[in-house]
Amino acid sequence: MRQILFAAAIALTVSILLTPLLISIFAKRGFGQEIRVDGPASHQAKRGTPTMGGVAIVIGMWAGYLGSHLIGIGYEADGPSASALLVLGLATALGAVGFLDDMIKLRKQRNLGLTAAGKYIGQISAAVIFGILALQFKGANGLTPASKHLSYVRDITTVSMGFVVFLVFVCLVVVAWSNAVNLTDGLDGLAAGSMSLVLGGYVVITFWQYYHACSTKPETGCYNVRDPLDLALVCAAGGAACVGFLWWNAAPAKIFMGDTGSLALGGLIAGLSIVTRTELLMIVIGALFVAEAMSVILQVAVFRTTRNRLFKMAPFHHHFELSKWAETTVIIRFWLLAAMASAFGLGLFYSEYLSQVG
Repeated sequence: MRQILFAAAIALTVSILLTPLLISIFAKRGFGQEIRVDGPASHQAKRGTPTMGGVAIVIGMWAGYLGSHLIGIGYEADGPSASALLVLGLATALGAVGFLDDMIKLRKQRNLGLTAAGKYIGQISAAVIFGILALQFKGANGLTPASKHLSYVRDITTVSMGFVVFLVFVCLVVVAWSNAVNLTDGLDGLAAGSMSLVLGGYVVITFWQYYHACSTKPETGCYNVRDPLDLALVCAAGGAACVGFLWWNAAPAKIFMGDTGSLALGGLIAGLSIVTRTELLMIVIGALFVAEAMSVILQVAVFRTTRNRLFKMAPFHHHFELSKWAETTVIIRFWLLAAMASAFGLGLFYSEYLSQVG
């Protein structure tokens, strides 16, 4: 437990202190956000706000995770684990794709960076490497970071995938979550605040999996997860890094995370859902991101079939802005939705445990 607190404290400190430094550096270099011309008119005032602040989140995550291991030598965990390093590696790789996308936007002074094909190539390449490696590195308990079974709260043993199908599944999960978080990142602090709530929920889940691990407590309802405590450190570091960044990203934002941050955070929860055996549960806990992505899909589908728009603008947080809601009102209410989804997901997680032990 102390290592989890160390991870959160270090990540928070690094993120909250590094972000203003990035604001200064990026502002001097003219790394300002371009704004969609078809977006809400109120957003045009944000043009030129420094972007790529996701760099602080990624560095904060790594600092919290590695720092907690250095300070926590002799406590619960033995050292960096394959599961945690793979998840952080996936998040960093997607952050690099986002960084490239942001740089192209800045260099060409437009709101479009990488082509859709270029972005998908980067996302899928990172996902394939993650998927291949996640089936390696057997631990002392004989488990690999990932399994070829679909999972809800634990592996569904009746649904097994072959190697190729598993890689395709990983690619779908990574692309879906990274794009969902990317679409949610449209209002000041919306993505960072929502992500901190999701990761906070996963701190509880991973610590519970550690406390009831089959390798140490082979009892009814135990969990077969390779490195649950180390994954709790990743969740704590990631959530705290988001909170530190949110200090500067909250409305009115002094910096945006850009695709650097949103793709990295999407990769983080995608990887976590796979290595914690909770791919389906993540859909509930991350329901806000799912809803944002679905609003875009529905908008496109309805427009192409009826030539009418379902929402005034998608993603649907803009719909409420155009319906005369204040931006801060939309943000706070969406945070509340994210908190309720996370709480409901935790309830499902615990009720499944009770059903096993009962």
